[in-house]
Amino acid sequence: MEVFIVLLLGAGTLFVFYINYLLGYWKRRGLPHDKPEFLVGNMNEWRKTKHIAEIFADTYKQYKNTGPFAGFYLLMTKSAVITDIDLVKRILIKDFNNFDERGLFHNDRDDPLTGNLFDTDGDKWRQLRHKLTPTFTSGKMKNMFSIVSNIGSELEAVISEKTISAPQVLEVNEFLGRFTADVIGVCAFGIECNSLRNPNAEFVKIGRRVFTESRHNKVVEGLMHTFPDIARMLRMRIIPQDISDFYMRIVKDTVGYREKNNIKRNDFMDMLIDLKNRKPTRDENGKIITGLTENDVAAQSFVFFVAGFETSSTTMGFALYELAQNQDIQDKLRREINETIKKHNNEFTYECMKDMHYLEQVIDETLRLHPVGAHLIRKARSHYETSDPKYYIEEGTLIVIPSLAIHHDPEFYPEPEKFKPERFSAEEIKSRPSCTWLPFGEGPRNCIGLRFGKMQACIGLTYLIKNFKFTVAKETQIPYILDVEPLVLNAKNGIHLMVEKI
Repeated sequence: MEVFIVLLLGAGTLFVFYINYLLGYWKRRGLPHDKPEFLVGNMNEWRKTKHIAEIFADTYKQYKNTGPFAGFYLLMTKSAVITDIDLVKRILIKDFNNFDERGLFHNDRDDPLTGNLFDTDGDKWRQLRHKLTPTFTSGKMKNMFSIVSNIGSELEAVISEKTISAPQVLEVNEFLGRFTADVIGVCAFGIECNSLRNPNAEFVKIGRRVFTESRHNKVVEGLMHTFPDIARMLRMRIIPQDISDFYMRIVKDTVGYREKNNIKRNDFMDMLIDLKNRKPTRDENGKIITGLTENDVAAQSFVFFVAGFETSSTTMGFALYELAQNQDIQDKLRREINETIKKHNNEFTYECMKDMHYLEQVIDETLRLHPVGAHLIRKARSHYETSDPKYYIEEGTLIVIPSLAIHHDPEFYPEPEKFKPERFSAEEIKSRPSCTWLPFGEGPRNCIGLRFGKMQACIGLTYLIKNFKFTVAKETQIPYILDVEPLVLNAKNGIHLMVEKI
């Protein structure tokens, strides 16, 4: 027993020494950083009083003029919060090959849904990106437009029923979440869950749990992302089992049913099935490229849901929140929508939507003020020199690009807290440095589904602004309280607005 206690104390001492050694990295380098706390690094306020994006934004503001980046500890992982926009460009575009990985936990053997385009790295990511890129062309979006538009029409009908007799205060995010769930249910899984009429649809209930439930507590999850190779060796999983089983089952059933009955719907699932059944080919280097496995199909459908459900609905909610406070902008947008539809023979088509340039500016400005994905993560493959020899980046360093802070930097956006869609006119965009607007990332690893996300938001907002007037109610929280729990930006208590039928 005495020997066991001595060994235990020795192991504990070594563990504490090792953690303190990890958390002394930036001090040894002599680079600016906040003092870390044991085990949590610089994340002690995370999910308590601050959102993770706010923590990164604070670091950006504090150290912007001290060097191209500031030292940071993402729990126990040495990280660099980039504060120089030229270095952001080099990391995301020019020197992308050294920063093409995110370094997040994924284990497609034991946790198949993590084998998706967002989480994977290396050759697996490159092959998936190559295979999936053709599924998000403008032509494919045009094919899916009518599917999404039909659900947009249903969204209008449901809200009309709520407001037909008198204006009502509605929590708009609830309806928008059900709209995007119906869209992705149909396009990615072939399921018509009709949650706009049935808020308790299983697909939506399980889907919401993806954002609110974890298989482990945040410390264990943090360790899995800090030491992903060890977590994979231990065959750990991060997605709750019943959620994983649900998505694997519905994809297997959908694929089997469509293949058996030779059903084609011109949606995302059709494209994945085509990739699954594609014969092996060779790339320009002679390497054999195979089709997708059934697990691959499930993983890509899953990330399509994760990327498109909360992000698009929250973006539309924030747009309505800003438009309710800026009636002149809302009126101008409504005029554009009505005039453009009239110009297209009173038909809302894909070409009609593409003609709504002010609508796109409204969405872009919403994404600047409220970027749902408020930071980007990359990992250095090898040693990297910046413009200052003192500020080199070592292999394995995690890179944080604080999009929220960049979007609110007055150097790039004067009066950054004001909602001004005109910032995204062609002339204004040209006058700003590149990589100052990053809601979809930038470079070869940008969001592959950005066209679909924007189309979904454009369709939803067109039906809403054309048919309803949104104003501030006494229940509207201005400013809204940020929910510090999820990784995406969201209003903690929802967005309550007065909705009046036009």
